[in-house]
Amino acid sequence: MTNKQPQSVEDTIQYVTNPGGPTLGYSTASGVTILEQDGLYFKDLNKDGTLDKYEDWRLPAEERARDLASKMTIEQIAGLMLYSRHQSIPAVSRGWFASTYNGKSYEESGAKPWELTDEQIAFLAKDHLRHILITTVESPEVAARWSNKVQAFAEGTGLGIPANNSSDPRHGSDSSSEFNAGSGGKISMWPETLGLAATFDPAVTERFGEIAAKEYRALGIATALSPQVDIATDPRWFRFNGTFGEDSQLSADMARAYIDGFQTSTGEQEISGGWGYDSVNAMVKHWPGGGSGEGGRDAHYGCGKYAVYPGNNFEEHLIPFVDGAFKLSGETGKASAVMPYYTISVNQDTVNGENVGNSYNKYLIKDLLRDKYGYDGVVCTDWLITADETDARDSFLSGKPWGVEELSVAERHYRLLMAGVDQFGGNNEMGPVLEAYQMGVAEHGEAYMRRRFEESAVRLLRNMFRLGLFENPYLDPETSARVVGNPEFMKEGYEAQLKSVVMLKNKNQLLPVQPKSTVYIPKILTPAGKDWFGNPTPESYEYPVNMQVAAKYFNVTDNPDEADFALVCIRSPKSGTGYSQEDADQGGNGYVPLSLQYRPYTAEHAREASLAGDARAEDVLNRSYKGKTVTAHNTADLDTVLEAKQKMKGKPVVVSLLLSNPTVVEEFEGEVDAILANFGVQDQAVFEILTGVVEPSGLLPMQMPANMKTVEEQFEDVPHDMECHVDSEDHVYDFGFGLNWSGVIDDERTRKYKKVHIGR
Repeated sequence: MTNKQPQSVEDTIQYVTNPGGPTLGYSTASGVTILEQDGLYFKDLNKDGTLDKYEDWRLPAEERARDLASKMTIEQIAGLMLYSRHQSIPAVSRGWFASTYNGKSYEESGAKPWELTDEQIAFLAKDHLRHILITTVESPEVAARWSNKVQAFAEGTGLGIPANNSSDPRHGSDSSSEFNAGSGGKISMWPETLGLAATFDPAVTERFGEIAAKEYRALGIATALSPQVDIATDPRWFRFNGTFGEDSQLSADMARAYIDGFQTSTGEQEISGGWGYDSVNAMVKHWPGGGSGEGGRDAHYGCGKYAVYPGNNFEEHLIPFVDGAFKLSGETGKASAVMPYYTISVNQDTVNGENVGNSYNKYLIKDLLRDKYGYDGVVCTDWLITADETDARDSFLSGKPWGVEELSVAERHYRLLMAGVDQFGGNNEMGPVLEAYQMGVAEHGEAYMRRRFEESAVRLLRNMFRLGLFENPYLDPETSARVVGNPEFMKEGYEAQLKSVVMLKNKNQLLPVQPKSTVYIPKILTPAGKDWFGNPTPESYEYPVNMQVAAKYFNVTDNPDEADFALVCIRSPKSGTGYSQEDADQGGNGYVPLSLQYRPYTAEHAREASLAGDARAEDVLNRSYKGKTVTAHNTADLDTVLEAKQKMKGKPVVVSLLLSNPTVVEEFEGEVDAILANFGVQDQAVFEILTGVVEPSGLLPMQMPANMKTVEEQFEDVPHDMECHVDSEDHVYDFGFGLNWSGVIDDERTRKYKKVHIGR
């Protein structure tokens, strides 16, 4: 038996090496001791002096999980079913994620950035919570030390169950993206999910998964709240760029590759069946697909709670799950967890006829996911679905109990348990889970509810045992600092960024330009507004790229007369949530269009009556926005392109377009000479393609609409059903289109995935 003590925030962490078996890590402060049997060593996690099955690393994860579940109290299982609200390290002092240290803000407390907050200590000790969602981290070292603190605390509590820390996507080049809550820090940078899709190469995505998993584990993260495999069949949906696009086959192949990369351990890192110390559980989302919100609205908001199926195309939305996430090439077999979406999938429950949020729908969870498709992994709700809604239809921070608004918080938990859900996202308190248990006891008896709770506990624990968290959840902060964002990982992420850029237009073979050409890059105006959480954002007028980086590739000038060409960097139009409180205050129904064009858009071709609505007196049944007008928040982006065209007096204009959604480019395409589209890359990647260091190879993972009429007339649930933009060079901006220096790309990728155009 050998002890080794690394440099760590916890001097109490000790390591014990097993010959031919796992190295055990434990904290001497936790009260856990080491048992010796047959010349091997085991952690006595429940401190009873005997080797229990769940403490015996020689046994299969399933057997260990069943043993531990049988020993847990109902309170402990209730805590295991919780998934925490967002935690930043260190905690912020104001806003939605605010927490305290000994009753004081972080700045006032004098606490180290890796100390546990009052809230974290409470939910670990009192509520038995073990699944923690991490957002921002100050650095990899701080994340590792915080993780060690959490694990030592958890190890010394109750049965010694470790924490299963998790993260939303954190590898994007834009760390301000709304769905990673600003996570990131020093970590390798990759394209957004839509950019991975634009490579049309699942091998790139699998390699991303392998690298991201190593970085996650070095940060103490064992579960990824990804990939998002919804097919984005409505082009207006603001979660479009978190998907693999609109095509079900490409999405299935990318989902499989992503999850294989995240979940598979090999060599010495493997424990059993492909699982091991390099594995990260993938929570695939959002069952059964959330990309068909009516009018493109999103179910984070009360205005967007309905997913509709005017094309009767529900089944296709399941393909990325059943043919991708649940049919992996690797040994782990299927994604270890599933997250249903907030939406009410209107009229898709063919058994009970219920229109309730997907997690609440017994047909979608038990009959379809569990029984028909045989899924026995964890099902975790999306965040805040058991909380009460607010009055605001466009509040991101509202509870989202869609379809079950009349139930109490505890009744919602019970309803979810009976539908087949294992875990409650964004819930820190076990009280409502215990109330739900008592409701079940009253209806079904104690034995039934005990079995039901243990069933979920086994699924949740299995995902921890398979990753070796019970043997050693501890990190060496110095090693974490070396692994996360190391130069090799950074290089591979950057190469993927290059492969994700799509050249849409290259009139007269303008690109590549000569290195050290003189370029005029206009500043971009962003008006004051608010972010996804409702926080005000100030007006800005600034360069859209890092001008020091630009100067390494070009001579940069602010005088268009001196420039060889202009580079205008713009973003997809953003027009809000599809709801206007101002319209409601003026006597309207509050519903307004979502626009993919920059100029004011009037919805002349919208439906007279919405397909779905809420009949309650305080809500709106007919959500039609026909005849109403909306203007993109960033309409100034278009002005900047057209002004640059005038200022250049006939000299070339190049547009670099950051796509988060399909975009109506007809407003400027005919005025410019070249267009490069990207899905979140570093400035350098765009410059290297502009100057010919790298040839563009990306392909559009979605259609680019000809106009807003075709957007209104397409069916929310059907992919590939728009009239596409045709540019001045007679190229059609359809799914799978992209240019290289030779012209339109035609290769094995386009031959495999390209679809017959079915514009409506």
